[in-house]
Amino acid sequence: MTDPTPGIHHVTCIAGNPQRNLDFWVEALGLRLVKRSVNQDDPGTYHFFFADAEGTPGTSMTFFPWENFRQGKVGSGQVARTAFRVPEGSLDYWQERFEAYDVPYSDRVERFGETVLPFEDPDGLPVELVAVEIPDDDPTVPWTAFVPEEHAIRGFHSVTLWLADPEPTEDLLRTMGLTEVGTEQAQGDTPGDERTRFAAAGPVGKYVDILPTIQGGRQGHGTVHHVAFQTPTDGEQESMRTAVRRAGLNPTAQIDRHWFRSVYFREFGGVLFELATNGPGYDSDEPLDELGERLVLPGKFDARREEIEAQLTDIEVPRPGEVAAED
Repeated sequence: MTDPTPGIHHVTCIAGNPQRNLDFWVEALGLRLVKRSVNQDDPGTYHFFFADAEGTPGTSMTFFPWENFRQGKVGSGQVARTAFRVPEGSLDYWQERFEAYDVPYSDRVERFGETVLPFEDPDGLPVELVAVEIPDDDPTVPWTAFVPEEHAIRGFHSVTLWLADPEPTEDLLRTMGLTEVGTEQAQGDTPGDERTRFAAAGPVGKYVDILPTIQGGRQGHGTVHHVAFQTPTDGEQESMRTAVRRAGLNPTAQIDRHWFRSVYFREFGGVLFELATNGPGYDSDEPLDELGERLVLPGKFDARREEIEAQLTDIEVPRPGEVAAED
């Protein structure tokens, strides 16, 4: 029997300017840069990991800032929306913050009994905040350098998939251990008539919503590259890989990504899925209090440090004292 996934591990997106990406996700949204590295398949490009204070599984939004890539368009076969949890009662704070930082946002909507605040990052990536009750034993650890604890983002809430033919993907989610919890009329700028929600077993990043659409899209700035689901151990990952293969898909062999081990496959609707282990973790090569402070080059890449650093755009990580001094 396949061990069910606890939920989302991370979401990886495509950005443009790396400094603009850093400024927004660290300063405006208050997430911690827990890893500064490079795309392991394209080491001339940064790979930024933004998460909670400790890089807890289920909290990291990661980016490839491909500066010369085209602007993307959200459409069928993509993760169309990525939603984060925030504590109940904090959406007024976030709306005021978005106005202060000139962040485009839309009217709040009610979805499955929760209030959702949609917005966009500087590359046009569709993102949402969902107000939820955060339990006392929640595994996430808020980072409070820019946003106070009572309003801080607390990991993923959900991803929304836009699919031309949802049924095969819905069956796949059931294979992965998610359970259908309801369907309701879609609201906002989504193109489908109905939103169907599936829930995983864990406390963070547990929901996957599916909306039917044939609206065309293209990968580029402001789109999601892939979504990763937790398979905490190697054994659980191999069990899930076997189940996915039996479902008719073609997962890769395990690939060592240094902070976790990964398996990739495109699900039936075209969305790139990843299965990721929970270890070794972002603090396996840096002290917890120094995460993101330096460029980390996994394995063979460190021998090419001088060459790689010469290709990368100079960046500065926002720091609260420096931001206050500039103001």
